[in-house]
Amino acid sequence: MTGQGSLELLQDPVAAALLDSAIPARLAYTWLDGSPRVVPVWFHWNGDQFIIGSPQNAPKLKALAADPRVALTIDDNSFPHKVLLVRGRSSIELLDDVAPEYELSATRYFGPAQGPAWISRLRGKPMARIAITPVWVGILDFQTRFPSALAL
Repeated sequence: MTGQGSLELLQDPVAAALLDSAIPARLAYTWLDGSPRVVPVWFHWNGDQFIIGSPQNAPKLKALAADPRVALTIDDNSFPHKVLLVRGRSSIELLDDVAPEYELSATRYFGPAQGPAWISRLRGKPMARIAITPVWVGILDFQTRFPSALAL
């Protein structure tokens, strides 16, 4: 079994199911005063990075520019719970229009009819493209991988 921390865990069936789901990720980052923040975000996994679209005036962009270290979690709500944990570094690119990956996210989260309708309302507006490159990955599936405090 691949150990916690390995990027190879992104190929695990548990990770694949969570990455393909319509469950929002929770993005954790450090605010400018050093306090923690967590926000739900849509994401697109391109096989190498998590891509998040954001308005260019979103407060998190200042914090990510100051400290690019982040954590992401994607977890389901059914027992036995499955959780994908990611630590990584973010980079920000300012765009003049909707990030292509955000468009893919909208279709995944809203569906094939409502997703494009949502994007049409955002066309021509600036967007920030946040790319998160994983450096550590963990999985909890409460069957073969438990939190370390519960490990058998």
